[in-house]
Amino acid sequence: MQGWQIAILVISIVVLLILVILIANIRVIHQTDKAIVERMGAYHSTWGVGIHFLIPFIDKVPHKISMKEQVKDFEPQSVITKDNVTMQIDTVIFFQVTDPKLYAYGVDDPIAAIEYLSATTLRNIIGDLDLDGTLTSRDIINDKMRKILDLATDPWGIKVNRVEVKNILPPQDIRDAMERQMRAEREKREKILLAEGEKQSAILIAEGKKESMILDADAQKQSQILRSEGEAESLRKTKAAEADGIKMIRAAEMEGLKDLKEAGADKSVLTLRYYEALAKLADGQATKIFLPSEMASLGGAANVIAESIKDVKKK
Repeated sequence: MQGWQIAILVISIVVLLILVILIANIRVIHQTDKAIVERMGAYHSTWGVGIHFLIPFIDKVPHKISMKEQVKDFEPQSVITKDNVTMQIDTVIFFQVTDPKLYAYGVDDPIAAIEYLSATTLRNIIGDLDLDGTLTSRDIINDKMRKILDLATDPWGIKVNRVEVKNILPPQDIRDAMERQMRAEREKREKILLAEGEKQSAILIAEGKKESMILDADAQKQSQILRSEGEAESLRKTKAAEADGIKMIRAAEMEGLKDLKEAGADKSVLTLRYYEALAKLADGQATKIFLPSEMASLGGAANVIAESIKDVKKK
């Protein structure tokens, strides 16, 4: 092989190596990522979205950091409450990188640091609460943890957006006691509701009976009033009929006596008329007839009738 051919081959190899090295040092940064560039082992710059070139053997990218919000679910932590109850609590943390440089150089392992920090913070918060307060104060625990973690992770370029207590697991005996207590409370509420229902039912039944008795009393009152009015009206009509009958009898007697007087009737005629009236009474439906004990009384009766006629004429 001639010398110029060897030179061409060497140049080609060198050019190919240069192209490979240049291509290998091209970096494409995506929208949600940031790249930390070090030059000669020191921090040089932070690359954003786009195409970037590294100086071969001088620059390097030791950290590629996601700027999206991240979620970390840590293992349950053993904590002790103020009333000495040991329980397991696991938390979920939502955080986001705000400064790639601080995140890369602020702490060796940011995720592990957040986990340990959340565990110690959780123990401090739960240590000030009793069992009931721990079970009913999730929002308070979440808010306190978020504020403490956000302040502590700020030098690391991390912002803690949310902290959620995922599970609170008391010991088994405590859970059994709580379940019995809840069952007792439910039974108590059930009995109270049943008693209230029976009370309302009894009240409604009593009110119904009361209204029924009132209506019956009103009905009897109206019935008695109507019956009394009917009896009074019947009595008035009876008395009126009796009065009319008496008037008619008197008128008839006056008319008869007048006729007898005008006809020249004397004492003997009146006595005869009296006997005729007795005969008519005997022919009627009466079962008893009272007669004067002495026949002389007939004359006395006739005299009474004659005197009555005189009085009528005078009037």
